[in-house]
Amino acid sequence: MVKVVGVRFKKAGKIYYFAPGDLKISKGDSVIVETARGIEFGECVIGEKEIEQEEIIVPLKSVIRKATDEDIQKHLENKSKEKEAFSICLDKIQQHNLQMKLIDVEYTFDNNKVIFYFTADGRVDFRELVKDLAAIFRTRIELRQIGVRDEAKMIGGLGPCGRTMCCSTYLGDFAPVSIKMAKEQNLSLNPTKISGICGRLMCCLNFEQETYEEIRKRLPKIGSIVRTEYGDGEVISNSVVKESVKAKIKVLNAEEVIKEIPIDELSLISGAYEGIVNEDDIKMEIDDENRDLAKELFKEN
Repeated sequence: MVKVVGVRFKKAGKIYYFAPGDLKISKGDSVIVETARGIEFGECVIGEKEIEQEEIIVPLKSVIRKATDEDIQKHLENKSKEKEAFSICLDKIQQHNLQMKLIDVEYTFDNNKVIFYFTADGRVDFRELVKDLAAIFRTRIELRQIGVRDEAKMIGGLGPCGRTMCCSTYLGDFAPVSIKMAKEQNLSLNPTKISGICGRLMCCLNFEQETYEEIRKRLPKIGSIVRTEYGDGEVISNSVVKESVKAKIKVLNAEEVIKEIPIDELSLISGAYEGIVNEDDIKMEIDDENRDLAKELFKEN
């Protein structure tokens, strides 16, 4: 077992493990740590705990110290300088007429590097831009192209649900999301209704997917014949959310009644369970207005 603490460098950023050594680090403490790109300022979001050796990347970097008042002040100064650097870089991009969108600027804690994050449709020749920025800031310059998901995470905003976007609030990593998830959750396959602010499939499709998969294994398809306490009947509708089906059942006087029955209270006589959606059954609702959006929806970034 290895003793570690979890440190995060950005709000809703990925959590990295570090060795606390003899330091007593608690959740909420600001810390100075050694990373692959130099000395960094971060916040401890997971207090000391022991994990298996297989869960860490060797060699494990160390926590140098708890952040002092001077460290915190320097971190705040760096944040202030980032705003100025953003404005300067924006002007230079316009001067060089580059087809790129500047998203964020980040100073490393020791000021050994300034990182500029941007998005672009393709490759951008920014060699002259880097020369200009290096002459102004007199330190190492890195321009890093990011995807639209990362852009949304950095900028933040409100999602289609009206709440602050999950990616900018608490999601450390982006989980894979597929159109099949929307189909299995009986959502409209209209691109405008299942895409997030970033223009990609909404991350929240992944949140309840495991539950939907489990319920669909026990949910009879429409048209199946089921046995219930009221008699045998045909399934005319089903609901994953309610975990029930509506069945048309013949009673003694030959009349038919509609009963809603929990799936735990019936058994399948013939037919099949919903199970996993067949890829061939997925048909997007695409018209001329959202055709371009549908193309963007399935890109990786």
